[in-house]
Amino acid sequence: MRDPAYAAFSALDPFFDIVRQGLAGLIDGDHYFDTIAPDAVFEFRYRFPGYPTKVVGREALMALYAGYGEGMALHGADALVVNISQTPGVVILECEVQGNAVGSGKLYENRFISVVTIEDRKIVGWRDYMDSLAAMSSLT
Repeated sequence: MRDPAYAAFSALDPFFDIVRQGLAGLIDGDHYFDTIAPDAVFEFRYRFPGYPTKVVGREALMALYAGYGEGMALHGADALVVNISQTPGVVILECEVQGNAVGSGKLYENRFISVVTIEDRKIVGWRDYMDSLAAMSSLT
């Protein structure tokens, strides 16, 4: 059963689930946000008008994702590849997500590579790379 405290983020559940699957045994927490250290740094290596390239802290990340379901709803995530880096505590995740833009109903399919840094079984760093054109195409 999903924690009702995170119900507002349900549009992202497929993404959250595949991340937790990819990091299983390396992180602690019952929900994606529980796996993130309070002062974690998230870097987004793509540019969208009005979207930050860096977010510091779990609370700030939650605030950023709070309105996600208003524009996009994911219905799947797959193609998971997990690569353990030679750098201690670093994992590279590759995955794909599928969904629909809420306003237009357009199909959304995207691929991600995320470089995740883990310390004391919590995510402390995240560098995200994705297909920016796929995201923009589904929203226009």
